[in-house]
Amino acid sequence: MEIYDEAVVNCFLTHQDQLFPEPVANTMQEAEAFLEDVMAAILDSEAEVAEYFEEEGMEVGESGVLDAAEVFDVGDGRFLIVES
Repeated sequence: MEIYDEAVVNCFLTHQDQLFPEPVANTMQEAEAFLEDVMAAILDSEAEVAEYFEEEGMEVGESGVLDAAEVFDVGDGRFLIVES
């Protein structure tokens, strides 16, 4: 089971509108539960994000993997991947 720390949960809660037209969570607890439910991944580098997309067979636009709506930059070098 993935562990979502405060930085990851707050990042998702703050920026969830980049992936969803309406909020899926309104509190830290709801956001953490949502991330657990969808089995969101935390990756440590852009290279890991690219590898994840390749392994999952996900298409990346010309702008690159970090600009995909599913990718949230936690701000500390980590990236959260939330598949909708």
